[in-house]
Amino acid sequence: MQKGQAQAGRPPIPALLRDGARAVAAGRVALGLTALAWPSVPARPWVGASSDDLAARVFGRALGARDLALGLGALAALQGTDRGSAGTWVAAGALSDALDVAASLASWRDLPRLSRWLVVASAGGAALAGAAGALATLADRDGDGSSSQPGRWPRRIAGNKPGT
Repeated sequence: MQKGQAQAGRPPIPALLRDGARAVAAGRVALGLTALAWPSVPARPWVGASSDDLAARVFGRALGARDLALGLGALAALQGTDRGSAGTWVAAGALSDALDVAASLASWRDLPRLSRWLVVASAGGAALAGAAGALATLADRDGDGSSSQPGRWPRRIAGNKPGT
């Protein structure tokens, strides 16, 4: 097999990253709907028993609305042909997940001991998957990504100047 070719039967890395971004967006929609209907369910692992307080329910629903909007926007954009828009939506979701990690770390000592690890790991994983998916999607917006060169990273991602 030549250097730069994908193994038979395996999709190229950028396609896998875009699929991961799509999965994160779908999970974000599910989490958002759950938080809107039952805000204490997704909030309990994050903030513990205080998830039943009025303030926590209001903020839980607000975060649910944020996740629903980001997830639906990303899914719609990923279905379309405007890769730049899709990458922007996916990057916005990744940023919100990274900021959720930062908020958790800022309140680390006050969060429930066991579940804080789960929350930070899941939000951190979603942030990393989203960032990678956004890079893959944005790099492919000009048609120089995996769709035209299976198994290869676009030159911009690899750090080279276009055309080199």
